[in-house]
Amino acid sequence: VHFYTTSYAQGSSQESGPCPCSLGCFPACSSFWPGRSKLNTMLAAASATSRSRWANTAQRSLSTYVSRVPVRRTNEAGPGGRSSNADLKVAVFGAGGFLGRYVCCQLGTNGVLGYIGNRGDEFELRHLKPMFDLGRSRFVFYSPRDVDSMREVISDADIVINLIGKYYETKAPANTDKFPFITMKTNFTFQQCNVDIPRTVAELCKEMQVDHMIHVSSAAANPDSSSEWARTKYEGEQAVKEAYPWATIIRPTQLFGPEDKLLNYFANAAGRFPVVPMVDGGHALTQPVYMADVANTIARICDEPELFEGKTVDCFGASDFTYKELAQFVYDITGQEPTLTDMPKEAVKTFAKILQYERTPMITPDLVDLWSEDYLPQMTAEEYKAQKGNDKILTMADCGIEATPIEKIAFRYLHRFRQGGHFAIEEGYH
Repeated sequence: VHFYTTSYAQGSSQESGPCPCSLGCFPACSSFWPGRSKLNTMLAAASATSRSRWANTAQRSLSTYVSRVPVRRTNEAGPGGRSSNADLKVAVFGAGGFLGRYVCCQLGTNGVLGYIGNRGDEFELRHLKPMFDLGRSRFVFYSPRDVDSMREVISDADIVINLIGKYYETKAPANTDKFPFITMKTNFTFQQCNVDIPRTVAELCKEMQVDHMIHVSSAAANPDSSSEWARTKYEGEQAVKEAYPWATIIRPTQLFGPEDKLLNYFANAAGRFPVVPMVDGGHALTQPVYMADVANTIARICDEPELFEGKTVDCFGASDFTYKELAQFVYDITGQEPTLTDMPKEAVKTFAKILQYERTPMITPDLVDLWSEDYLPQMTAEEYKAQKGNDKILTMADCGIEATPIEKIAFRYLHRFRQGGHFAIEEGYH
């Protein structure tokens, strides 16, 4: 029996059963549905032109959150989604990061063959393997300082996605001839992570005639920013455009989600520090975007990359907040009662200079610089819509994706910070 699956409300629920339609996908399928459902009635009322088009064209899933497109690639096989071959090879650099795992999940969900660049040992990215069907992922060891190894990652990929980035300069201990005979050396600088490596990836894409490249930059990218991270993000964006002019540039605002460094920072800081510093009073604005929305946007671009060649796509949340408002929002959820202290930027940077040497620092001097400035998209949503011409900047809305409100998601991963957990303040569970 041929079964169908129909997605409702952007993939939030599904219904499966024998195919109720009259599109020729199963002969006499009406015999399995003696009573027409509401869905069947709606399908029957569709125009003959629409029925004919869908009858002659197989459906292929764009992503778990984007509606289907009735087009097949040359060697595509399967119903679309899991257990299918999308006839698309995508190489991903930076797959082990916060955004990278969600991008890989979207790619694997849609039957993409993933080439995953791995700088660590074989176990470092093992959590990505279940995101792809068996045999649909290829993990390749590489070093950003070894161009040939990067060529091996790209191989015969149709699309290359660059997600490489770090909010701090990674450091490692090193010997020195003077007391105390040990110092800290920088492993990868902002210049290397945000400019040199993206430029190398873009040059390789052009050299190896890759069909398309997607580079993830930042909405904070600005040559005049006081943050070196933001300045080098801008330089990296320009370097990619120069080396590979057809690249699609993704510029998200700050990401929020279960592993974020934004909302989790405030919750962790409340339990660790005697006071939580607000840089310059926490008055700078930010407009956080849900990481799954950005991942879905990238998946949408991968599905029809020719529509986004040379385009810039800005990703931003539904609302903007000051950092102080975000902190108060977090503490409303967690029930923590820290002391929020307004401090000038230089005072917070002094504090951050000590904490920056942690293995995974919560705060660094460069982050303080970043938090002292507005972290917003270039325009308002209305201004984006009012743009004319082919050179306009696109948004998630142009990809059919609606920004998820932060209020809808934050509780899911912040309630664990409540003293005693979620059930300690709820009745009826014990």
